[in-house]
Amino acid sequence: MSRLPISLSHALRMLTGIAVTVTAALLLAAPPAAAHPMPHSVLLLDVHETSVTAELELPLSDFSRASGIDLNDKSTAKQLVTRKPVIRRYLAAHLRPTTLQGGAWTVAFGDIALSQAEQTSTGPYRELTVQATLTAPAGGDTRHFALGYDAVVHQVVTHTVLVSIRQDWAAGHVGADAGSATQVGVIRVDTRTMKVMPLTINLETGSVWSGTYAMFQLGANHILEGTDHLLFLLILLLPAPLVAVRHRWHGTVNAKTALGRIGRTTLAFTIGHSLALALSAFGKLEIPARPVEAFIAFSILVGAVHAIRPLFAGHEAVVAGSFGLGHGLAFSFVLAEMHLSTTQLALSLAGFNLGIEAMQFLLVLLALPSLLLLTRLPKNAAVRCACAALTATAALGWLLDRLGLSNPVARAADSAGTHTSELFVVLIGAAVLSVLWTVVTHRRSRGRGPAQEQDVPKAFERTSSVSAR
Repeated sequence: MSRLPISLSHALRMLTGIAVTVTAALLLAAPPAAAHPMPHSVLLLDVHETSVTAELELPLSDFSRASGIDLNDKSTAKQLVTRKPVIRRYLAAHLRPTTLQGGAWTVAFGDIALSQAEQTSTGPYRELTVQATLTAPAGGDTRHFALGYDAVVHQVVTHTVLVSIRQDWAAGHVGADAGSATQVGVIRVDTRTMKVMPLTINLETGSVWSGTYAMFQLGANHILEGTDHLLFLLILLLPAPLVAVRHRWHGTVNAKTALGRIGRTTLAFTIGHSLALALSAFGKLEIPARPVEAFIAFSILVGAVHAIRPLFAGHEAVVAGSFGLGHGLAFSFVLAEMHLSTTQLALSLAGFNLGIEAMQFLLVLLALPSLLLLTRLPKNAAVRCACAALTATAALGWLLDRLGLSNPVARAADSAGTHTSELFVVLIGAAVLSVLWTVVTHRRSRGRGPAQEQDVPKAFERTSSVSAR
């Protein structure tokens, strides 16, 4: 029995080394490759209560051939500006949504842009991207309508248009990118009649429950895949069980005090970002994303330095709440992109926030045993500083990237959010071994005599003080 804690200590040290290695590997992992462009048009629809916003992605070569508008792979943004009016007129003639009874919708075109040229096996490839808002008439149904669209296909008979629902809050589809879109149909020329028939959009009836639950899932995924938000909280909790003496971490507090600090810090971070999320969502605040993202990177860097050498010992909760305001503003960008009604926004805010808090609580709960035990093991200072240094490196990479200096460290750190299953394995394994070590050590100390029990805390306290220096 006396050898069991030692073997567990070895196992825990091995797991710590594995965790650091896995974390480094995740941060250094290459981001996934971009999809190869395909020679067809894409029509992405975001369904709202009274309107549908659309994003048209048109291969430039086919569009130019069908419309007669002079655009090619070498066209500049300045040349595009002079052609925007004629592009809008062409698309207005070929985008005609109606009710199922034939009532015309109104169509308003927004931003028009050209993508960067990509070199493919068949030559350069560019896309024309056009934003449009399709508004239903009074009594119209945005879930059931006819989409008349024949841009490009009316001239290029081999061309096809893939129509997908990118966002539909009422049905629980709240993704903001093409990768999460659900295809609902294909528009092409009927080779028998040589005509292009309208595509009937017939979406299932939605509900507030579907939208709210989808936002709960989105919030949970956002905190899980948002490496920067998670790192900030964990690095701030890392020194929670330590005592600061003359601007150095020196010794440890008891478990009850450490739990209190962790609870207050987590709660303050929750209150901070929840408040900012609500104010920015309902106040319609127009805040540039780049300064907010740079602020978040700076907050992580400050937290990493604090884990090495105390900067605001005893005031972690205040700092977590203050920096949490910036993290809440970043969360609000997700809601702002969805253009929800007031009722949907209120329900989304509740669901999204609950998802964030639930995932945050789960991750802190899993990390808690390791946080408490880590400071009581030999070499704890070296492990703590190594984790803080790794976090500081990622934060510095993010900060430079968000100030306009692209770098591989930021890209690698961003890609770490795609390896969530590995993170859970490490956290669960560390938590189990930490609990086992604590239980076995407690039983072993109870089996000793009174004199031995008095000697153990003193020796343990000396070890903790030396290793924390």
